[in-house]
Amino acid sequence: MQTTSQPVDISPPGAKAAAPPPLKGAPGRASWPVLAALILPALVVYGLFVIYPIVQSLRFSVYKWNGLGPLTEWVGLGNFVEALSSRDFRAAVLHCAIIAVLSLTLQLPFALALATLLNQKLAGRGLFRTMFFAPYVLSEVVTGVVWRQLLRPDGMADRVIETIGPLIPGVSEEAVQEFIRPWLGDPAVALYALFFVLTWKYFGLHMILLLAGLQGIPSELKEAAAIDGAGPWQAFRYVTLPLLGPTIRISMFLMTIGSFHVFDLVWVTTRGGPVGATQTMATYLIDFGFGRNRFGYGGAVSILIFAISMALALLYQRFVLRRDVEGALT
Repeated sequence: MQTTSQPVDISPPGAKAAAPPPLKGAPGRASWPVLAALILPALVVYGLFVIYPIVQSLRFSVYKWNGLGPLTEWVGLGNFVEALSSRDFRAAVLHCAIIAVLSLTLQLPFALALATLLNQKLAGRGLFRTMFFAPYVLSEVVTGVVWRQLLRPDGMADRVIETIGPLIPGVSEEAVQEFIRPWLGDPAVALYALFFVLTWKYFGLHMILLLAGLQGIPSELKEAAAIDGAGPWQAFRYVTLPLLGPTIRISMFLMTIGSFHVFDLVWVTTRGGPVGATQTMATYLIDFGFGRNRFGYGGAVSILIFAISMALALLYQRFVLRRDVEGALT
């Protein structure tokens, strides 16, 4: 019989075992030159496309400049004072705030309800997920052109209302005709019609985010709640919703920031009209700044938009993100 010899430990009792020698080629702590070489390309791109434009905008904002001649007419904070005292700019900020509030109160619950529904075992749920997410894939220009045609006078939206309205019990044809109006041409309803288009375009993104959050919740917790006697609503209220909190807060942040940055869809659909009823900060920047060759004033408006966005981001990081990641890195 062939035996295999085993090494015998002859170290005295209580002695610490010697650490094994490091393997040849084992990874160690990266040196500063290596880290600098890895980070430098990203820093160069960030500085070139983010920091440099911000600095240039800040430089242009203190001059009265038409974009052609040299920077000679110094106005200091005059462009900022003019923007903050402008009724049109304040209206644009208010419109962005209205879109943000409507997104948080209507778009987010709608996306959460659909995400909860499509998280169940339903026939064809994959098809419904794709169908609801598809509008987000479309470009803003295509979406704006399509909805501008749908919402024009005597367009498809009016025809659908004229067809379905009389079928509703208690609704007469006169009431339907009174309800129909130029959706993008009436200052009283244009902003809300535009919000409907924005919801159709972007709610699919938030639905997918919330659906991913729902799928990350362990099913054992729901089963334990059911064993303890919790009904479906109680399980959702006390188990699902708290665990979905970080995802909901991220979605809220994206909605808020997006509401203050919306441009493409508004510009293609209404160009900020009628009479400024759908003007946002971004469309105001293009219309009153660069559209009128007032690049210094446009630079001041861009700095104000940046300041508002930065303030929202810092508030989110201070009061929301810090709560979500607290203890995660300890």
